[in-house]
Amino acid sequence: MENQKKDIRKFSLAELEEFFLAHGEKKFRAKQVYEWLWNKSLKNFDEMSNISLSTRELLKTHFAINHIHVDLMQHSSDGTIKNAVKLYDNKIVESVLIPTTKRITACVSSQVGCSLDCNFCATARLKRMRNLNPDEIYDQVVAIKDEAETYFQRPLTNIVFMGMGEPLLNYNNVIEAIDKITSPEGLGMAPRRITLSTVGIPKMIRKMADDEVKFNLAISLHSAINETRSRLMPINDSNPLEDLAESLKYWYQKTKRKVTYEYVIWQGVNDDEKHAKALAKFCKIIPSKVNIIQYNPIDEGEFRQAKQEAVEMYVRVLESQGIIAKVRKSRGQDIDAACGQLANKNEVAQLATN
Repeated sequence: MENQKKDIRKFSLAELEEFFLAHGEKKFRAKQVYEWLWNKSLKNFDEMSNISLSTRELLKTHFAINHIHVDLMQHSSDGTIKNAVKLYDNKIVESVLIPTTKRITACVSSQVGCSLDCNFCATARLKRMRNLNPDEIYDQVVAIKDEAETYFQRPLTNIVFMGMGEPLLNYNNVIEAIDKITSPEGLGMAPRRITLSTVGIPKMIRKMADDEVKFNLAISLHSAINETRSRLMPINDSNPLEDLAESLKYWYQKTKRKVTYEYVIWQGVNDDEKHAKALAKFCKIIPSKVNIIQYNPIDEGEFRQAKQEAVEMYVRVLESQGIIAKVRKSRGQDIDAACGQLANKNEVAQLATN
């Protein structure tokens, strides 16, 4: 194991410069290699055409490029594409390309599995095995960028961290990936085109505010009543709505950026006027908007999509308080690519038989 090659994308530009100087090479070689790795997303050293053969052999002796492989690609009838992404250690995560008339969005994962046990989410049934590295997050975006250009002849326009895992429990790697995605030396995407979705971990929301991040924040809320939200999302027991509200006030005070609340309405759970009014009150804490998301069943369990009348009632209550509310239809349901459905089916089957 001592001779195992190091993942070159874990090295900063400065560290690569040190490596080249230590091996009698010119310092500028590091910048050339760095550009191949991040700006051009190269997957092997042999294609680095402006690097000498001897230098490429030096790189191959010391380093590996642990890039992802799209192991399985599924195409939905609505144009959505779901990727089963194999990582260097053969673990699998999923990412999704979501096309609309105005944009193409990459929905990416941040962890292998998830540890949060949200009762309505398929990913929660997979134990959290590990965090994704920055390059693994970055590679998901590159893969979807390439698919957008290949299948739609259009560029990737948006990125959402709404795939497998809780991004704020892999904070450093997610932030580093976003830095690479938005850097001119990387993909050069604008931070305003990126949205990080979280269940709402107050101390980490404060950290984001302190770090002056430039991307958008979305909160997976689903109820503004503690008892109901704890039933849906056990993390609410240790991070109740009162704490979340204080962290959001801090977020807005520091960033002046509004927040989006993601909200699913379930029949018999939160489909009454009491819950709608509680949501409207919570939305007044800081400037915000609400995306009401269609529920995507994961089995024959207790959760069922609310009736249309309940959705219309929510929209009425929110709009009467001057709150923007949009009803979002899910895409990719026929390939289990919609919100809450991401879970490698083979892994689910393995867990079910254990």
